[in-house]
Amino acid sequence: MTFEQAKTVLVQRATERGVEAEVLATSGRELTLSAADGRVDEITSATRGGVGVRVVHEGRIGYASSEALDEASLAWVLDEAIENAALQSARGAVLVEGHALGRSDLIGEGLSAPVERKAEAVTTLESALSADERVDAIAFARYSESESEAVLGSTRGADGGYRNGYAMLMASPIMRQGESVKQGYEIDFGKEFHAMDPTRTSQRILEKVGRHLGATPLPTGRYATVFEPEVVATILQLLLFSLSGKTLAEGKSRLAQRLGQPIASERFTLVDDPTLENGLASRPFDAEGTPASRTVVIERGVLRSFLHNSDTARRTGQANTGHASRSYASTLGVGATNLMLEAGEGVVLDDGVIVTNLMGVHAGANPISGDVSVQGLGLRVEGGESRPVENFALSFNLFRLLERIEAVGAEVQWRPAGGAIVGARSLQVDALSFAGA
Repeated sequence: MTFEQAKTVLVQRATERGVEAEVLATSGRELTLSAADGRVDEITSATRGGVGVRVVHEGRIGYASSEALDEASLAWVLDEAIENAALQSARGAVLVEGHALGRSDLIGEGLSAPVERKAEAVTTLESALSADERVDAIAFARYSESESEAVLGSTRGADGGYRNGYAMLMASPIMRQGESVKQGYEIDFGKEFHAMDPTRTSQRILEKVGRHLGATPLPTGRYATVFEPEVVATILQLLLFSLSGKTLAEGKSRLAQRLGQPIASERFTLVDDPTLENGLASRPFDAEGTPASRTVVIERGVLRSFLHNSDTARRTGQANTGHASRSYASTLGVGATNLMLEAGEGVVLDDGVIVTNLMGVHAGANPISGDVSVQGLGLRVEGGESRPVENFALSFNLFRLLERIEAVGAEVQWRPAGGAIVGARSLQVDALSFAGA
């Protein structure tokens, strides 16, 4: 039985039993090729999928899922979801009103190249890195692609499906210059395999890691600071915690009661756009069937919206922004899609520190308070000339940092961050305190 058939059967059976139900079937396909010594040394392929049911029975929510799609399994899934709903105490839940959502193919033939071509791409990447005499070893060199499909239907009228995916080239070389040894990595995304260029990717990786060779300790002091896009993506991932309607509904968001108020510099505008053309995380509707739309989260420093599904919107008295997120086997959550920091006029630093890497953010950051204390790597800029620096610690509060932004970069870099894809740009702030040598 196909996903479409399973969805139809479950919606029909739930209707016959007088139960409100939402059926979400999702599947994912992943392919990874790794290269070493000029050849592909490992190929892995995996596919996983199933159907999940979310029911509302007497105002209570119940979930169940199955990877089997036969008649008996589908009957069990619906029974189990109804039984699980009966065990819940919370009431008042409803399913969103739905309608026909259509079928969307957002990836087309972008990943359709033969596996031999993909093997050639990753071996070219690995060989180009190995040819640099500064490269001691390569921790990994990989090509990876991910393709996902979702089919949704409900007793409230929702009916639709979509398919999306993307490819990645990534590598992590270990480079040496004298006694200085540095390791880093880079990821190159694309929805079209044919547009990927392993030679270009290798050059970016070598430049990114190689610029830190010969780094010297940064003297303790206060410096004007620029955060590179990769670091900004990490900062935005931390900020997402407080922008989630789930966090708000649970009373954990530092930004509660700040809607409509300035929370950042007027140079800072943040949007989430699941309708972005060729967006790596684009989708026509969310996991409840709410049609996708662009959400302005922070506009010129003013908090305009949290990210909500129908449940968090109901619990907080705010609008549903269409950010319901779940797989067939999970419960309802909130998730960003293409989260993008809008372009500024660019950053110019004649004297200060460019922070290129933050290490230990997961252990050194408190998402509730926004306090961050981490180690870093960077570039010391003096008179417009830069040199690599290391062995410094940087402490700041996320929310105060947002207020101190002086400039936003013009160039965007897309990075994965917490289930979303973040379009990050450089941020320049006034002087921060660095603890160094």
